[in-house]
Amino acid sequence: MSGETTGGDRPALPPVRLSSEAELARDALAAPLFSWAARLAAWAGEEAGAGRAGVPVGAGGELLAGQLKEAVAHLGLSGDEDGEMHTAQAWQLAVDTGLLEVEEDGGETSQDADGTGGALTEEPVGTARPGGELSLLRGEGTPEEVLEIWQDGLETVLADAATPSFEDLLGGLEEVTGEDGQIDPDAIDLDSLDWNPEKEADFLDAALGNLYVLTATDQAVSAGAMVPLPMLAASLIVPDDMEEPTDAVLEEVSAAMMKLDEQFRMLAPVGLVEYQPVDEALTEESDEDAELPENLDDEDVSRYGMVRLTPLGTHGVRVRMREAGVEAPAVGDLAGADAETLLDALPPYTEENAQAEIESWLAARTPLESARELLTASRGTDENAPTRRLSCQQALSLIGAEAEPALREVLEDRQLGGLARVWLVEHGAQDVPQPDEEMVFWLTVDTIAAQLATAGEAAELQGLVQGLVDQHAGFFDKAWKVDHPATADVLEAMGRVHPDRQAAKEARKAAFKARSRLG
Repeated sequence: MSGETTGGDRPALPPVRLSSEAELARDALAAPLFSWAARLAAWAGEEAGAGRAGVPVGAGGELLAGQLKEAVAHLGLSGDEDGEMHTAQAWQLAVDTGLLEVEEDGGETSQDADGTGGALTEEPVGTARPGGELSLLRGEGTPEEVLEIWQDGLETVLADAATPSFEDLLGGLEEVTGEDGQIDPDAIDLDSLDWNPEKEADFLDAALGNLYVLTATDQAVSAGAMVPLPMLAASLIVPDDMEEPTDAVLEEVSAAMMKLDEQFRMLAPVGLVEYQPVDEALTEESDEDAELPENLDDEDVSRYGMVRLTPLGTHGVRVRMREAGVEAPAVGDLAGADAETLLDALPPYTEENAQAEIESWLAARTPLESARELLTASRGTDENAPTRRLSCQQALSLIGAEAEPALREVLEDRQLGGLARVWLVEHGAQDVPQPDEEMVFWLTVDTIAAQLATAGEAAELQGLVQGLVDQHAGFFDKAWKVDHPATADVLEAMGRVHPDRQAAKEARKAAFKARSRLG
């Protein structure tokens, strides 16, 4: 799994907001494939309790042809054209997760048989009975134990999704098919197969990783919006510095999209993703060389597939990332952290996640204690100080009037006096002293520095800059004298974004003066 990097060598990702373990466990139990697996394991127990030894199985623990039909009927999938496939997959999931134990004829017991779930035989070589894990799903297990079983099953399904079928690997099959229509193993040249298991697994991991980052950083996706499959495929193929994809790259995107379509169809039943598949009509109309259209409207985009991680899927991907050594924090992790750590961490959060993180932190402290800690942590002239003060304002906005004494204590502080006055006025406090001009300009520079650090030169900055210059006559004549470490950088940015050429020129001159004054 890939990720951003922190000050150390471990990759890091933005924090995600997780559902409670109890909610996630309920989601796991309700996931179709997992639910079917549990029902089949219980069915095996019923068979064993009906005067039989259990359910006879093949060498890999797979159901025999006759038992498969019974199992399909037990799940109520007889009328489903994919009923046998779903049942075989659910049975194998039960074997792989210990919901079923397979005892071979020799007496050896296996909780993790190496079967395919699809190779049907007529002769039994073992017997399947409920395993010890089944009781954990039937009310005896904690939510954590249920999720551990689900996570084991997820690994099995992910491995299957990243493994192409023999038909896909062998192309048309003519060269390896005998006269009887069966595949001849001796005719298969394994070294010539275009399949790299590690590369295939990395491809799927990268797709899930990108979905995870979108869930953590995009407010709409975090709230449940679906991600267009073409966009996800493009994020895996198109280089970041490529302005216009070439025809060859677009072909790669199309191929990646179709691969993801197959994989997400397999992953949806286990509860990892919510998936709207590619319209089958598009697949039927296309040929091998078909390319994704360059311009798609909303209706077209939905026809090309839509996907998102479920809350359970977000949890599952996070577990895998953490096991791979990736730093994958969750909202609420900082409840016991000091104020400076909290404020430094908040800028990448979505607004909703930031509020939840702050509320978790505030819950462990009194309002007055919280305000004092936040204000103390906000002081400084280091590069991150402006963003800490911006985060401090966000946190203080969630504290009630009980914090007023802490804000009044810093009214004369040159770094905090401005934001303290803003908070007091917004909370209806009386007798709030007016700031002097020096404090107003210092707060202005500090605020723009924080905006630049968190959002860059976004469109909103242009309106802010233009409004400031219009409100203050001779703004740049005064701004270059502000004793703030970021003054010159802020003035240069104002020169880049101000729409008026003359004002932009004045900003650049002021920036030069500010740098000259400093050194």
